[in-house]
Amino acid sequence: MALKTLDHVNLRTQNLDAMVAWYGRVLDMHPGERPPFPFPGAWLYANGAAMVHLVGVKDDPAPYRPDAQLEHFAISAEGLGTFLAHLREQKVAYRCGVLPEMGIQQVNIHDHDGNHIHIDFAPGEEADLIDYDGR
Repeated sequence: MALKTLDHVNLRTQNLDAMVAWYGRVLDMHPGERPPFPFPGAWLYANGAAMVHLVGVKDDPAPYRPDAQLEHFAISAEGLGTFLAHLREQKVAYRCGVLPEMGIQQVNIHDHDGNHIHIDFAPGEEADLIDYDGR
């Protein structure tokens, strides 16, 4: 077996509508086709792929995953300067970094529920990598 790519990330949330709105507004991911599961949720699509699966829960999701170790998930992208301008326009705080030796430029953000996401851009994309506090 040879692994190829990560298919999607599944997140539990008490704030389904707010999370759908955040991913649409900030990352241009929008709800699409989803099987008729017997629980609330949304599959959020970008470029024809369901990248983030949201599951609506009534209680704080933490009790369902007390040993969860996920620190972040990452998405590769193009258009670093445009993306940073969009985040500032939407007043979304971010931290920037560059991977040593690899040169991959990372923009670290947190979604409505506080999940850490970094958006990765190829070395050499031109933009001022200055952190922004969301104000």
